Amino acid sequence: MDHVVVIGAGQAGASCVAKLRNGGFEGQVTLVGAEPVPPYQRPPLSKAYLMGDMPLERLFLRPEAFYADQSIDLRLGTEVTGIDTDAQSVTVDGDVLTYSDLVLATGSVPRHLPAAIGGDLEGVFVVRDLSDVDAMAPRFTSGARVLIVGGGYIGLEAASVASKLGLQVVLVEMADRILQRVAAPETSDFFRTLHSEHGVDIREGVGLDHLTGDGAVSGAVLSDGTSLDLDFVIVGVGIAPGTALAEAAGIEIDNGIATDTHGRTSAPHVWAAGDCASFPYRGGRIRLESVPNAIDQAECVAENILGAGKDYAARPWFWSDQYDVKLQIAGLNTGYDRVVTRDGGSAKSFWYYQGETLLAVDAANDPRGYMIGKRLIEAGKSPDADVIADPSSDLKALLK
Repeated sequence: MDHVVVIGAGQAGASCVAKLRNGGFEGQVTLVGAEPVPPYQRPPLSKAYLMGDMPLERLFLRPEAFYADQSIDLRLGTEVTGIDTDAQSVTVDGDVLTYSDLVLATGSVPRHLPAAIGGDLEGVFVVRDLSDVDAMAPRFTSGARVLIVGGGYIGLEAASVASKLGLQVVLVEMADRILQRVAAPETSDFFRTLHSEHGVDIREGVGLDHLTGDGAVSGAVLSDGTSLDLDFVIVGVGIAPGTALAEAAGIEIDNGIATDTHGRTSAPHVWAAGDCASFPYRGGRIRLESVPNAIDQAECVAENILGAGKDYAARPWFWSDQYDVKLQIAGLNTGYDRVVTRDGGSAKSFWYYQGETLLAVDAANDPRGYMIGKRLIEAGKSPDADVIADPSSDLKALLK
């Protein structure tokens, strides 16, 4: 009997099993998750859920009853200890499950501070899963002093929530500017100003030397010699693809679990999707860390398990919520050589070009600019930069 086993009960894993059933798959389906709760949304964890504006049940992607109704064997709080690609089996909490197809949706793991600089002290947190946020939430009290290490989107979102709840926030970024790895200076400037207006102390070009405390963190010494008194620390210094199981099974790794255009890995009958997977893209290979990619790629894998023979066509887009600003990003800005700013007052967007080719758009409170930019990029159209820069121009006309 056909049996699809999916390892990883996050957005990608949940999307894959739902698509299998929706596509008419009648064999056995097993979804294995390390956490003790059903698959849930991760983006609201560091925003609405941490703020107390979203109850736990609203985080769930589907009611737990869905999985039983669809005859999906949902195994929560379980550990996969090994994959045998020759025997087509996985070991789950001591049980051996054989599979006709295996999907690795193992997501990503946060980078931690080394223990040598205090990373193992109590009160040092990462923002990745429900248990992380539940552990830190009681510390979000007005007047508490928090250090945020890392000026990427995770760090900035955490700073936004902390500031709104009345905490004293210091954010350090070792690079010359916040968002340096992912955005243009114009976008960095926009968010630096936004956070400064809300009282966040952003220190760029400054890293963490070490944390201090006897068992629990109580302070920090920064790379410029500054000492801080602290109540807790949030670490947002990036993530790594969850490749440990695949590596141990001898599956090819290349910036994640390497897949072909259909989502197949180097092992027969083994597929991968989501944050853990890299795939061919425009003559190279990329890995996308986003909810839309996790959903689309996992659904494509499910279709291909059912025989569709379909190439995965990535359409990169992302978002970030900070204070009253919703940032929406379309495309990938890799290789840009200039940025065109469209300033509509409360709506502002930054358009990335490589020569005359439009690559990406960062749109802050500008849903119209985002949607039009996204459609232009997907259609391979590149409007004249002077038209973009003129806030009185009709963007919609560019789609004709």
